Amino acid sequence: MDITNRTVFIAGATSGIGLELARRFAAAGSAVIVGGRRTDLLAAIAAEGFATVPIDVTDAGSIARARDAILSRHPGLDTIVTMSGVMLLEDLRDPAHFGAAQETIATNLLGTIRVIDAFTPHLIERGAGTIVTVSSGIGFLPFPVMPTYAASKAGVHAYSEALRAQLDGTGVEVSELVPPAVATLPEYEQRNPRALKLAEFATEVMDLLQANPTPPEILVKGVLMHRWAERDGTYDELVAQRSQALAMLPSRQ
Repeated sequence: MDITNRTVFIAGATSGIGLELARRFAAAGSAVIVGGRRTDLLAAIAAEGFATVPIDVTDAGSIARARDAILSRHPGLDTIVTMSGVMLLEDLRDPAHFGAAQETIATNLLGTIRVIDAFTPHLIERGAGTIVTVSSGIGFLPFPVMPTYAASKAGVHAYSEALRAQLDGTGVEVSELVPPAVATLPEYEQRNPRALKLAEFATEVMDLLQANPTPPEILVKGVLMHRWAERDGTYDELVAQRSQALAMLPSRQ
């Protein structure tokens, strides 16, 4: 992907990985539209010079309004990044977890599908473009305290594979970004010393995105142990290690 002259919409880019990638695309010369729910954060991002649009990926009407606003102002839009996501702890022994499960699926999986559906006709009509979905290393190596998050990201992976196959021949490519743990805030790094620093992660991602053709999966080195755990025979051991985190659930302390 040539990252120097794209027109990129990133849904869910008001903080963290999404905002850092927005800044990297812009620094490379691309026009970037940042989407998110929090109008206060969008205002601050607009002050940096970004185009912004409010969007709630759990609301079909909000997505339609965002799409119409973006395409009216940026008819050359050629890149969609579906970054929106939530990470919620769940204790599956307590039926009250179901609300968290619903919110997670509505945002991470159905939100991804809704955003893609909104812009796919435009990209197909152009005959060229890129859709970047965002799954997670947890989709390949579950973190038991976040079971529905893992399921939602595994779903994004499978959906990305099917989407790529269905769009073959249209000129629209599909690439799946698979982040490991990334320290998007200083306190995250304190909680998980193994988390990648945000700047280092973003640099590696942008380097990988510039390959031609764009790789079907964007895999930084730090996520390879997750992505290939089953192949490498380390899956059971790693899941057992991660299961120790169940002790952090309030009901088990």
